[in-house]
Order: sequence, then C-alpha cells, then structure tokens
Amino acid sequence: MVGGGRRLFGTDGVRGTANVEPMTSETALRLGRALAHVSKRSHHRHKILIGKDTRLSGYMLETAMSSGICSMGVDVLLVGPMPTPGIAFLTRTLRADAGVVISASHNPFPDNGIKFFSQAGFKLPDELEEEIEHLVLGDSIDALRPTATEIGKAFRIDDAVGRYNVFVKSTFPRHLTLDGLRIVVDCGHGAAYKVGPEVLEELGADVVSLGVDPDGSNINQGCGALFPEGLQAAVRRHGAHAGLALDGDADRAIFVDEQGQVVDGDAVMAILADDLRARGELKRSTLVATVMSNLGLHLAMRERGIEVVTTPRGRPLSELHRIMRRLPQVLLNVRVAARRDVPSVPPLAAAITKAERALGARGRVLVRYSGTEPVLRVMVEGEQEEEIRDLAESIAAAARGALGESAAAAGK
Repeated sequence: MVGGGRRLFGTDGVRGTANVEPMTSETALRLGRALAHVSKRSHHRHKILIGKDTRLSGYMLETAMSSGICSMGVDVLLVGPMPTPGIAFLTRTLRADAGVVISASHNPFPDNGIKFFSQAGFKLPDELEEEIEHLVLGDSIDALRPTATEIGKAFRIDDAVGRYNVFVKSTFPRHLTLDGLRIVVDCGHGAAYKVGPEVLEELGADVVSLGVDPDGSNINQGCGALFPEGLQAAVRRHGAHAGLALDGDADRAIFVDEQGQVVDGDAVMAILADDLRARGELKRSTLVATVMSNLGLHLAMRERGIEVVTTPRGRPLSELHRIMRRLPQVLLNVRVAARRDVPSVPPLAAAITKAERALGARGRVLVRYSGTEPVLRVMVEGEQEEEIRDLAESIAAAARGALGESAAAAGK
C-alpha cells in the first residue's frame, strides 16, 4: 500500500520501478478497482480496455489491473502490446468506458507505468485522476464487491493490431504511396514492433526493420528513438531514403534523412508548419511547441512570420529540414533527493540568473523537474556551444550541491 500523503499521479500517469511501490501488483489492482468505479456511468455493462508495451513486468501489472477491474463488475478488453496512440484509438472505437496503457514509454526496462484514457481516447482530466488517487489511498470502495454473474469478465481482442493498422493507413493520402522508397524503421523492441513495419510495407515501402524482436527486457536498449545511432548507420548502409525510430510505447518518433542525419521533432514541426502555411492551412499562422523546443525553431518561425513560403514537392528530407538552423543546446540531468521550488534555492537561483544575464536575448535557460523521474533537467541554448556548456555545468553544479543526495545526507 502506498504511504499516506504520497501522490500517485505525475505528469504522465503513475510511474516507477516495477514491483516497487507504487508500481506493484497491489497498487495496480486498487487502481483497477478505482478506475472501474469512476467509469460506471449507468446500469449497463461496462468495459475497460488495457494495452501495454513489451516489458516483462507488463504481464504482472496487466493481470493485477484486470483482476481489480473485474472485481468491480466491469469487463476487460485485453489488446496486448500496442502503441499508445493505438490504445487511445481502440478505446474510442471499441466503445470502452476507459483505456489503460501499461508502459514507461522511454524509461529504462526496470521501470513501468500506468496511465488512463477517457472514453473519447484522451488523457483523463486532473480532477478525475485526483478522485481515483483518493479512492486508491482510502477505503471508501473496499466494501463494493459484486458477486455471481455481476463479476466482470476479461476478453482478449485478437485483431487489435489489424484494426489499428487499417486506421493508420487510412490517415495516409489516398493518391500517394510509398512505392519506390526504402525506409528503415527501428521499433526499439517496443510496442510498435508489429504494426510499424506492417503499415509501411502495406503502403508500398521497401522496409528494413530494426528493434522488432522484444524479449521482455530489451525495450529501448541501445535502440529506438533514444538511440538513433543504429538507425543512422542502417540508413547509410542500405541506401535508404529515410529512417524512423520509435520509443517503447511508440508515441515518440525521430527521423533520419537519406544522408544519415537526425531530423528531430523540432525540425519536423518546422517542416509541417512551413508546408501548411504555404498551402494556406496553418490556422492563425500559429505553431504550438513545448518549452523544450530548440530556440532555432522559434527563430525559423519568426523569420517567416505570416509570409507564405513555397516548398517544392518531391525534395529529399535533407533539403526540407534545412529551413531551420538548429542552435546549440546542452541538456544535463541532475538526480535529486528532494524537489524544492527552484526560486527558493538561493545558489541554484543565482546560477540561473547569472546564465540568463550572460545570454540575454541570444539564448535561453530552462530548469525544471522531470515529471517521471527524480531528476532536475537543466537546458541551456545559445549561439556558442562552449559558452552554454559552461553555463549549464555551473547550474547543474549548484543543483547537485543543494538538491543532490550528498546534500540531503549532509543535512541529516
């Protein structure tokens, strides 16, 4: 049982080391019971869909959650390893009352996680997650025990991958094919190991598949979106037109052009925004990006303003992504013993202020805690790599001294 006062949900559901609280069978079962309880909206028979990635611990958590859901009189639809977007899609199209993703995404193999989707296939609102957390940590539904025919049943959906395959292909323009293109896809031994290569092949591509042999422990291991080096080498070796790398739950993609150069998410957004604006389809001439996006993306978009820029069709990916000049970026991760509000830590706040003053309008400093790990992320961007690395190191050093495990031990 999770200790009192401890929050279960982070920015991306519940996550942690598998078989260590809160990522245990016991808590998974209680999460299943709580989700089933809040999903009951009428007297008809209810159902909740569960999908996962390829981690060994997924079996344990899937079984525990299924048991908890069934114990509340709700049926379970099991779809097995499936990309997170596929689980959202199937939750909606199979008319489930909720969906569950058992995955730690890009985290290392020993971790796992649980996140929920609404009936519409979107992340649950924060207030509903808070209600579920209250139910898990309390005892208000412990006495709710359906019996006899009211107990839920679990069903395995054997054609889940095929259903999602058809949907993904339907999003590809009907007048286009991938005929004549050689594409390397690295599935990271994760959830897309089946559907990824299948979709590309059925659209006509000559596919070279990597990371499609999951063994329960090799997910994200030196492959996939976190480690694109193998994909880069394979694109060059096979003379491919492009490469695609996915992470463990296949909701993150990194591209590689025909020259073997990485084309990350920022560059992809720049390409899409430029193309949409050129066709008059970019609403309000606005691109939405995360705070972690490279400063080069912001500058590239600013340079274009509302002007329509024509990008000729049929160019290789290496030419398309050159519309954005990527600025140097340094990202350092500092493991912390405790999370304290950054402005309330004087040496850390001073180091950040010093870096911001040094860079002025020529760069950017972002310091924030990870939503999934006990880590403080320090990101500095600017025009001179040596300068921003020195500034990032000074901020990281201040963070280690004030928030690191050694600092916590010294304060005892």
